[in-house]
Amino acid sequence: MIKRIKHSLEYLLDKSSRGKTSSAEENLLHDFAFSEYQNSKWDNDFMGNPEIESQNIYEEIQLRIGRKRSFRPYLKYIAAASILFLLGLGFFLRPNVLNQKQITFKTSSIPKSIQLSDGSKIYLAANSSFQYPEKFEGNQRTVSLLKGNAFFEIAKDKQHPFIIHSGEIQTRVVGTSFHIQLSKLNCKVIVVTGKVNVSGKGQSVDLVPNQEALFESQKLTKQMADKAFLVNWYNEDVTLEQTTLKQVITILQYKYGVSFEYDDKHVLATPLTVFIKKDATLENVLEQINYITNLKFKVYGEIVKVD
Repeated sequence: MIKRIKHSLEYLLDKSSRGKTSSAEENLLHDFAFSEYQNSKWDNDFMGNPEIESQNIYEEIQLRIGRKRSFRPYLKYIAAASILFLLGLGFFLRPNVLNQKQITFKTSSIPKSIQLSDGSKIYLAANSSFQYPEKFEGNQRTVSLLKGNAFFEIAKDKQHPFIIHSGEIQTRVVGTSFHIQLSKLNCKVIVVTGKVNVSGKGQSVDLVPNQEALFESQKLTKQMADKAFLVNWYNEDVTLEQTTLKQVITILQYKYGVSFEYDDKHVLATPLTVFIKKDATLENVLEQINYITNLKFKVYGEIVKVD
């Protein structure tokens, strides 16, 4: 019985991918996928973030079948709930992910770093979350930046590309170093060394050092990066000479995972020179800024305000 059902589903999926199904057959596929979606139970530690994984699988299905064809709504339900089913049909391009123990690493108010099983090192900003396998298996090294910002130093391995999922984009490298900055509004990848490919929503760009990719409003663009971002400020002391308060605030937001609130935007043009030690707390840096500018920045959780 199970073999017959599996065969029927394979037949309908293949037929649907070629645009040959009738309305009744499409409805059957949709009803089946939606039922599986409603009844599925996710284990975040084992299977990863459901929203991220469903989008990743859906895009991989598109790549495998061909983007020029039309895609049915039921595919999203299948991607979200039927990973084992897809594995059986051979659609899933990351067959080893279910066999890998997934670890979620989170930071609070202080940036921290971790080393992965392949020797790659990840410097995670404060208030960020990162998911990775205990040990890499298969032909790809796949991880996810779930929240916040990070700097990646990837161990070179041409036989096993390193792939980072962050929001709606995918970053693919072999061995290089770069920033990924993920927020609710956009995602940015800034390359420091090596070559990087960034893709998402059917778009793709290749980056070299001093370049960045910005994914915003469903559009992926490439541009030159700000020189201030071409260092690993999580592991290096940084001196910002004769810069503006706006530039300093931008770096502090990424490193410490906070947002700044101020009524007078004219203060952003204030010139200053700031020294940021790699292990400095946000409060220590703000004390330095307050002394130089005579402002009164104060931390309230993940928000910094001028009192």
